[in-house]
Amino acid sequence: MGADVAVVLLRGGFAVSVVEQQAARRALLPAYVAERLAPLGLQARVSELQLAAGLDELDWGGIELVIECIPEQLPLKQALFAALQRRARPDCLLTSNSSSFPISAIAAGLPTQQRMLGLHYFMPAHLVPLVEVVLGPLSDSALAEQLAEAMRGCGLVPVLVRKDKPGFLANRLQHALAREAFALIDEGVASAEDVDAAVRFGFGFRFLAAGPVLQRDHAGLDVHCAAAATMYPTLSNASEPSAALRERVAQGRLGMKTGGGFYDWPPERRAAERARYDALLTQGLALLAAELPPLRGAPGEAA
Repeated sequence: MGADVAVVLLRGGFAVSVVEQQAARRALLPAYVAERLAPLGLQARVSELQLAAGLDELDWGGIELVIECIPEQLPLKQALFAALQRRARPDCLLTSNSSSFPISAIAAGLPTQQRMLGLHYFMPAHLVPLVEVVLGPLSDSALAEQLAEAMRGCGLVPVLVRKDKPGFLANRLQHALAREAFALIDEGVASAEDVDAAVRFGFGFRFLAAGPVLQRDHAGLDVHCAAAATMYPTLSNASEPSAALRERVAQGRLGMKTGGGFYDWPPERRAAERARYDALLTQGLALLAAELPPLRGAPGEAA
């Protein structure tokens, strides 16, 4: 995720420093980033990528924005933000790419929480246009607006999440859908394959053209209201993950990274699936090109 965020920032004109502690992974970053900039003809911008093994190797006087992309463990993030607070200049924005932890929890007890925001990207960050700018109770809304404008300059579509709820905006919507999907699998209503097909080739197909609110205006609010009155009482309101999900986690079937989840992922199939997935996302970007913000150079430096 951190490498893909670097791609996003480089294409927006930022000079970027990436802190990667593992030497082997650090060595792979320039080629990885250049490959993802190449389709835009921007591979030369990899010259603006600086690599570091630790925070103390950075020139903190020139850094205007920090984006934290470390593992999703709250104590680690809290410790890192405390370290950033000590090093970053007072006007440097400190942001977290956390997918679930509120920025208020990550920044708890720190003295300059007004400059701390969530900045949540979606995998793969260089292909999915959405980014969430999340405000905590003490975040400066003017800084959030400035950050959103900078993300537009990187060709992204930012949304402001004005209340720091767990999961923010998009993940709350995704999990509401996933809860019902896995409940239907648990009940034997449909297979995993049929659930995926229903979303991809049914209402999910329409989402490329209209989100759920706009789509209801297309269809008619009276139709939606009547259908909701029939279905809502029977929708899952489970307060814990589904049996289908918990069982696979207990078995170590965690998805592609372990070779199997709901589907089996031998290495050759995993590589083919990732290529197919990225190709479709790229085609989707092309379809939406007229609605995406144009890239423009953004002065400044990010880490």
